[in-house]
Amino acid sequence: MMQLPQHHKPSKPSAPSCCSWWIRRSPPPSPPHRKPGGGGGRSRYACRLVPLLVLTVYSVVTVLRIPSSSFVVTTADSGNPGGLPTRILPALAAVGCWIAPFSPPVLLLSARTEMATRSSAERVERREDLEALKTHLPSNQNSLEAREETRSVASLPCSAFINGEAGYGEEGVLCCDRSHYRSDVCYLRGDVRTDPSTSSVLLYKAPRGSSPEKVRPYTRKFEGGIMSTIDEVTILPVAGAYNASASAGDGGTLRRRCDVRHPRGVPAVVFSTGGYTGNVYHEFSDGLIPLFITAQRFAGEVVFVVLEYHYWWLGRYGAVLERLTNYKVVDFRNDRRVHCFDEMIVGLRIHGELVVDPKLMPNGKSIKDFQALLHQGYSRASSSASASPPVPLPLAPPSRPCPRPAKPKLLIFIRKQNRVLLNLPHVVTACRRAGFAPHVMNLRRQTPLPAIHAALASADAMVAVHGAAVTHFLFMRPGSVLLQIVPVGLDWAADAFYGKPAQQLGLEYLEYKVAPEESSLAAEYGLNSTVVRDPSVISSRGWWEMKKVYMDRQNVTVNIKRFGELLKAARTHLKNTTACAKAAGAAAALR
Repeated sequence: MMQLPQHHKPSKPSAPSCCSWWIRRSPPPSPPHRKPGGGGGRSRYACRLVPLLVLTVYSVVTVLRIPSSSFVVTTADSGNPGGLPTRILPALAAVGCWIAPFSPPVLLLSARTEMATRSSAERVERREDLEALKTHLPSNQNSLEAREETRSVASLPCSAFINGEAGYGEEGVLCCDRSHYRSDVCYLRGDVRTDPSTSSVLLYKAPRGSSPEKVRPYTRKFEGGIMSTIDEVTILPVAGAYNASASAGDGGTLRRRCDVRHPRGVPAVVFSTGGYTGNVYHEFSDGLIPLFITAQRFAGEVVFVVLEYHYWWLGRYGAVLERLTNYKVVDFRNDRRVHCFDEMIVGLRIHGELVVDPKLMPNGKSIKDFQALLHQGYSRASSSASASPPVPLPLAPPSRPCPRPAKPKLLIFIRKQNRVLLNLPHVVTACRRAGFAPHVMNLRRQTPLPAIHAALASADAMVAVHGAAVTHFLFMRPGSVLLQIVPVGLDWAADAFYGKPAQQLGLEYLEYKVAPEESSLAAEYGLNSTVVRDPSVISSRGWWEMKKVYMDRQNVTVNIKRFGELLKAARTHLKNTTACAKAAGAAAALR
């Protein structure tokens, strides 16, 4: 503890204190000259005590009034270490300056400690008051959360509109999603009108700043050669309000008259049937499945506007289209009428090769739902059954009634021009020996799809050399077997285009990989040639070089013994997974 001095010693004059700038201090007292009675000293101290008491009362009143104030500025810097309200600093300074000349240091220290403690308590109380106030006034964070809940149209990604996640509104929208390597898709909302004479679509009252967009609505964007053959659609935004009395010369906005006004809430989906259309694989992978992905969420309330329209395509796939739209298909090029919509999607979404990814679908649909739609469209069910919603196919049924042992039905799809199965008779014999009932399918372009569907929907297994005809596995029931014969150099394509999609559909997928000596390329190039032994060298030169060698110039002769082992594996699988096997297993469990 600090000790007080016993004797008064003169000291050097100290620097003015922090509070001396506003208080006029008296000069240093002269040595005392006592007068008789000593009354002069007491009167001098009484004169100092009166202002001191007044300032003390003022300071106390000021401190007591602080809680009633809602807005007090506090500081916590070096000049105000206690964080005291700035409005009481002069009062406290005055008190200190008046007390300092005749207060012991210990009392000053105690007073300062008490004031610091009181100010800290008041600061805590003030923080509580401010926190209570924050619950009634919106903070920056709350404002951000509110803005996120009511996001503007311009802030939403285009995919949200294409997938139907953004809801429907009156505000005009024009956006394009060009992020996918397979396709570009644009979305329009507002007053949408077609102009077939210029192969364009007009959007009136378009959002400000919108610019024209050009789209080729086909799902092979990565192939520049084939995309150059696809008709291009130009989307033209037209800003400004409609003026019926305006003309093109006086700055008004004239709209093309609607020849066909489609119902409100019925959008249009614009796509092309050009490109590789004519190849059954591409018709499904590049056309029908992307159309299902894009349009199924509308539950039939959608109009298809088709570029490069083919009548044979409509006749071949009309049964599928009827389950996706309740309206007639519009031929964009040849229908010269102006069609008016309030919503339009130009282009198709695609997930991959013969794939519907449930994670990317707004309602979780999968390839099994697409297969159910095919089954409903091509099955020969009664009209009442066809009116019901698509239902995924059940487990593969046996070819004959369960009580009698039956040979499972196996279809062999053959090719005539390339990748021909040269020892087909031996393959058919091997299938019989393995316990199958084989049927050879020689498809032609004019073969009706309902006939192919009927044959495969009742089959237990399918055998085919890699090619477009393998696409028909989409008609097979879950639990049945797809056995693909893979020629030399086509391992990746066979697995990516058919193997993985078949497994996602619930089929048992088996591969027979052709050995180098079983390929006709061995006789043409030599068994030890790079073409036969290292197909990656040719594949590295690009798809077209690979196609020319391994797809267009190759035939195969399978090893019957090795092929027979796969047939036995397929037969074993069917014994364990057919409907009869399931029923027999359930009956045995109850015994």
